[in-house]
Amino acid sequence: MAEVDPPLDVESHSLKHQLSLEVRLRDDATLDNFLALPKVQPLVGALQNQLDPSGESVIYLYGPAGTGKSHLLQASCHEPEAETIYLPLSDLRQYAARDVLQGVENLDRICIDDIHAVLGDANWEQALFNLYNDARQRGCRLIVAADAAPRALTVNLEDLRSRLSWGIVYQLAQPEDHDKEAILQFRASRRGLSLTPSVASYIVSRAPRAMDQLLHVLETLDKASLAEKRSLSIPFVKEALGW
Repeated sequence: MAEVDPPLDVESHSLKHQLSLEVRLRDDATLDNFLALPKVQPLVGALQNQLDPSGESVIYLYGPAGTGKSHLLQASCHEPEAETIYLPLSDLRQYAARDVLQGVENLDRICIDDIHAVLGDANWEQALFNLYNDARQRGCRLIVAADAAPRALTVNLEDLRSRLSWGIVYQLAQPEDHDKEAILQFRASRRGLSLTPSVASYIVSRAPRAMDQLLHVLETLDKASLAEKRSLSIPFVKEALGW
């Protein structure tokens, strides 16, 4: 998740928002750096094609933390030919909705993360309802992420609930252990590291279950491997991580 410290400066790819904030995209949050497992490939394809004339106007994805939602939303803002903005509402809910959302419907794509964080607030719900309508009118694409399906969210404004169901809806599930091993090997290869299946399996069996923590373990191993000029063997992993 992007780190935000007030005063905030929202960064879009080629537009400075009216608010004087800074929500930075992670450099590693790209589609090239995302292993699209078979169940997720249709979603990745929809994201890649969304800005085409025939692309989906609204894409809604949901699932628990650690399933890649924020990565995919930020990756969708790494678009050199489009004006985009990433809005993590769990970090922005302290600001007035009208200030955060003013004028964003004029962009090519808006990526709204953690929309559930502001639901129940009448001002935010009304502003989001207006944004859905304005974005459709102007041809702006929306990607929205939450922790639950639209029908399962607590929404007081029924008109907004209907808007949340526009477009296509994708569920992201927590990866199984064999998926985590594949992701770990993929991300290791992106770092120029060789990670064998047996070492990947060992790491997954011992590391924290959360995906972001597992990737942090890989970052630690990458730094240790570089410093000591050693490959990622099980003995080295044990030594580097104190296992």
